[in-house]
Formats: sequence, structure tokens, C-alpha cells
Amino acid sequence: MKLLSGEEAAKAVLSLAHRYESFDPALESTVAGIVKHVRTGGDAALLDYAHKFDGLAQGASMRVSEQELQAAIGMVSADFIRAIETAAKNIRNFAEWQLPRPWFRSIHPGLRVGQAIRPLESVGCYAPGGRYPLPSTVLMTVIPAQVAGVPRIAVASPRPAPETLAAAALIGVTEFYRIGGSQAIAAFAYGTESIPRVNKIVGPGNIYVTLAKKQVAFDCGIDFLAGPTEIVYCATEGNAEFIASDLVAQAEHDPEALCIFVTASTRLAKAVVKHATDMAKDNPIAKQSLAARGVVLVAKSRKQALEWTNELGGEHVSVPSEDVYAVKCAGSIFLGDYTAQSLGDYASGPNHTLPTGNVARYRGGLNVMDFVRIITIQEANRKGLEKIAPTVTLLAEAEGLKGHAASVRVRLKK
Repeated sequence: MKLLSGEEAAKAVLSLAHRYESFDPALESTVAGIVKHVRTGGDAALLDYAHKFDGLAQGASMRVSEQELQAAIGMVSADFIRAIETAAKNIRNFAEWQLPRPWFRSIHPGLRVGQAIRPLESVGCYAPGGRYPLPSTVLMTVIPAQVAGVPRIAVASPRPAPETLAAAALIGVTEFYRIGGSQAIAAFAYGTESIPRVNKIVGPGNIYVTLAKKQVAFDCGIDFLAGPTEIVYCATEGNAEFIASDLVAQAEHDPEALCIFVTASTRLAKAVVKHATDMAKDNPIAKQSLAARGVVLVAKSRKQALEWTNELGGEHVSVPSEDVYAVKCAGSIFLGDYTAQSLGDYASGPNHTLPTGNVARYRGGLNVMDFVRIITIQEANRKGLEKIAPTVTLLAEAEGLKGHAASVRVRLKK
């Protein structure tokens, strides 16, 4: 890990704060071709890619049968099942607490306003199946959709491990496809003969998944474009070993993971670097990630360290409990020495599908509100119309929209 202070650290913060994802035009062109091929070629094109990239055997079905899903439960340990059930319960509880509520109120006599909460009709949940199987992502994407009341929830994951299939079965998934990459995103966005299109696609994936989501975003809803894992840990006091363990934990996700420790203590900075180096020694991916994109930034003060943390807008952000309200930009916040970031990755309840690339400037992680429409409502009787009519007609005429004003006046004549 690099250790930077003074002007070097300030320049690094500025550069890292502008780490918006830029993509290789050649790769974007390749993905656009795959998306177009699936959109126009349907199942035939999708099967070609599934055989080529997803390891789908000739003659095998893209859809995992309900019998296969249930059979997967028998292929995993009782301890794994209990872990899934515990994590699922926490994720479900958290999503239920997040769910917005409908309401209807009088804004003045004769005029009522409110909001209705309506679930999306269908969603496609993507769970990566590459370097590591991620059954936790099935839980994190499916359960909030269930809580929102989405009637059709489809999951796609290439080469799904028994753990991934079992997790899906245990939470009630019945529509699961063993496909991945750009082709799976295209199938969800546009539909094929065997896979109906969905209203929205959620979930993380590799660069092909991310670019495909970018390609289809004007035709199908998406959550956001997620890049490699990020951690920003901000502390001026604390246990160096605990801090280093979180850096290594996120570093092992991807050689491109971004791991940042921000502090006002040079002593703590050096201790964290030493512990992180030692811990990553036998973890090749973490070692590679920390060497390439690991950095410790030493600020002049605790106040500046927190300012830098907000400028960086990290995916996973750890701070001392007393600094929780100082954090303005983060995918998810982890407080205090004992809140290992792995808790949020698996089982504490908040979602682990989080924004990267400083997208935390304008949104947080995946949540139950990604699966609902909040629809506004208004209702006036004659008395309410009479009261608000002068305001509406004056504003309409100020904008030169005479028809708007007339639509109010015509009702007052009756």
C-alpha cells in the first residue's frame, strides 16, 4: 500500500474523487453487438452465447427447474441453510422497515393529496458466478423485491453453484436462469421466446454485465453501474489490526478493488500498512489489489480526514460511531471497531449491492424503494377548486398556457 501525506495526499484525494468509470470503446462495441444480437435473435442468439460463455451444455435448458432448485437444498449443509435463514431474516426485516407508506391528507379544505405505493410488475436479479459464487447476492437482490410486492422475480447466474441455487430455493425463487454476462442482461431487458422481459434489472456483475446495463438503461430500468469493490476506512484512533482486516477483506474481491485508509495519525497509518501487508501475504488477489490500488492518506486533522472521506464517496465506509452524522456520501456506513464490513456483505440486514465510482454523491445502495413506484395523488371538490383556482390561473397565464387556465375556469362555470 502507498502511504501519502501533505500535498501528495491532497492530490490523490482529488484524483480519486473523480474516478468516474470510463470504459474501453472497443469493449463497449463488443457488448453492444451481443446486446443487439440477443435483442434481434432471441433464444437462438442467447443459447449461442450461453454455450460459449456460460458453460451451458448442449441440449440443457437455460431455466433451472423448480425440482433442481429444491434438490440443491439437499446438496448443502444444515449449517449453510441456517446461515441463509438468519441472513434472510435480517435482510427482510431491514427491507420492511425501509418500505415507504401510502398516505392521503387534506392540504386545505376541499383539496386532498397523497401518495400510492405500487410494486414493479417484474424484476431481473443478477448474481455473479465468476471468481466466487455469490449466494448472498441472491438474498440481497431478491428479498427487497419480495418485500416490495413484486409479483415476478427472475434470477440469472452463470454456472450457479449448489449454494446459489439452494439460497434461491430457500427464499422462494422459482424463476432462475443459468446464464450470465451481457447476454443475460439483454434477455432481461428485451425478452426472448423463453424469457419475458422485465421492468428493471438489479445486481452487480463483471465489466460485461455493467456495460450491458449501460446499453439497455434507456429501454429498461437499472439500479446503477457498479464497478470493482471499494472501501474507505476513516479513523484517527483504533485497532490497526481490525482496520487492516477490513481492507484485506474488501481487497480479496477483485484485483481492481480500491482500498483506502484515511487518518490523521501517522503512527496508525504505518501500523495499518504493516498489518495489511502481513494479512494479505497468503491471499493472492488481496495482495495484488493492495499493491495496485491500496492507499493510506494522512490528513492534517480529524476534520480534514472526514472531509476527504466525503469527497471520496466510497462504497463501504467505516468511521467511529461518533462520526456517523459527519458522513454525507457513502454506499453504506459501518460504525466502530466491531462492525466488520463483512457483516454488511452477508447478514446484518442492509443491502450489499452498493454504488461505486463516487456514485454515492447522489444515491445510496440498493433498497426496497428501487422496486416500487411512488405515485402522487390529488383530489379536489368544488370548494377546493374555488380556493386554489386564482393561484393556478395566474401561474398558467404567466407561462402563456391559456388552456391550463381555461381548464380550471370551465369547471367553475358549472
